[in-house]
Amino acid sequence: MKNIVLIGYRGSGKTTVGRLLAERLGRPFVDTDAAIETAAGESIAEVFASEGERGFRRREKQAIARATQTEGLVLSVGGGAVLDRANVDGLQNEGTIVWLIAAAEVLWDRIREDAQSPSARPDLTPRGGLEEVRSVLAVREPAYRAAADLIVDTTGRVPEDVVAAILKALPSFKGE
Repeated sequence: MKNIVLIGYRGSGKTTVGRLLAERLGRPFVDTDAAIETAAGESIAEVFASEGERGFRRREKQAIARATQTEGLVLSVGGGAVLDRANVDGLQNEGTIVWLIAAAEVLWDRIREDAQSPSARPDLTPRGGLEEVRSVLAVREPAYRAAADLIVDTTGRVPEDVVAAILKALPSFKGE
């Protein structure tokens, strides 16, 4: 049973949709960012502060490698995971990759509405804010597109509707 892997920028709904999709399919859910936090005993922001982005990416690669050893998961990976070719290869070999998308403005609104986001996730550029979302998306979009088997727009949709769209597009998963 192949994994279903959710990729996309922060605020795209990977964790929320992943939990609902896993529940609907009766599958385990793994969020690699949560796995990193558990293993490190600190938030992603604290990992970035203590180990830098390089240390975080090393931990992310390990979390993805561990998760892809298990079949039948719904797996949510960090937004930058697709920048490492080894991560993408492992995810593609073991799963169907669903890219959750939304416009930069929508993502930024969701990030601002998330009370935990400022303390849990670091800025990735000195600019921060909407300009950061736009610039980071511009860099990552080709990698997301190259990795994705399916693209689902989350704009204006509640998580349950996103799950329904994924299941409709991947009918083989309905009965699992």
